Amino acid sequence: MSDPQLLVSEIESLAERLGRARASVAGRFIGQEKVVDQVLAALICGGHALLVGLPGLGKTLLVDTLSTVMGLKANRIQFTPDLMPADILGSEVLETAADGARAFRFLEGPVFCQLLMADEINRASPRTQSALLQAMQEREVTIAGQHRPLGRPFHVLATQNPIEQEGTYPLPEAQLDRFLLQVDVDYPTRDAEKAILLATTGATEAEAHAVFDAEGLIAAQRIIRQMPVGEAVVEAILDLVRACRPGEPEGAALAGSLAWGPGPRAAQALMLTVRARALLEGRLAPSIADVAAMAQPVLEHRMALSFAARARGETLTGLIQRTVSQVLRLEAAA
Repeated sequence: MSDPQLLVSEIESLAERLGRARASVAGRFIGQEKVVDQVLAALICGGHALLVGLPGLGKTLLVDTLSTVMGLKANRIQFTPDLMPADILGSEVLETAADGARAFRFLEGPVFCQLLMADEINRASPRTQSALLQAMQEREVTIAGQHRPLGRPFHVLATQNPIEQEGTYPLPEAQLDRFLLQVDVDYPTRDAEKAILLATTGATEAEAHAVFDAEGLIAAQRIIRQMPVGEAVVEAILDLVRACRPGEPEGAALAGSLAWGPGPRAAQALMLTVRARALLEGRLAPSIADVAAMAQPVLEHRMALSFAARARGETLTGLIQRTVSQVLRLEAAA
């Protein structure tokens, strides 16, 4: 077991470093502190994030800025209907040497990086989308029967437009579940939009600077998993996740509203991200308030409304908020 005093020192040092990372990102991506915190949480937890928002809200800028701040080798893929799996993973080509000998050589695709931006991921066909399934879960790809490891660390930050659905292919549940968080990117406030105008239409623009590197991020991911989580928080996570499953006794109240609910990955994601949120706020351990704050980004893409619920005008956002209020209020009272 590690020295508790050393662990406290490491957590405090990481919290200070994350504060500098947030400040560096905020210099370019203005007025979206909640979005920045959620994406940073995904990265320091070792996970992937799905950024959902309208065009022009800075999703690409955020990913580009994070690649600099976190010191990661980044690649970008623009997903289109004609994109093929080989365009993502790479392919083998037959080469002829000067002496006439022939041999296959593997050409790496853009997935061989540390931070992959999958832009408009739902525009690619299911066949192409599936090329990322193994990469996101096992951090490797299998091509021509050979396992090829990806970069360390490896993260996917994908974007999706929630409005324009023509010519798109909905992400399958198996792929959605591989995203640690769904981060909703909304319009900036009036004051934030004014700051954006002033910062981006002048002669110069702010530049981000590196705060982490690959080794530093991997070390941060180890520290996150060592942070203590109280028994009350663990029970709150279990109660909340199980209350969102229509097939469980705890989820009986939602049986008429949900087609399916979150699996064990949701509970795992909450266990990690509540620690990250506590760390981003300078605390040594998470609270039930952190569970409530991370419920929406962790659960929303892992649940589906029933037809009857959609007909009644229910939304996942409202359903999750109501369930959080009911379940976690009971936890706090206990």
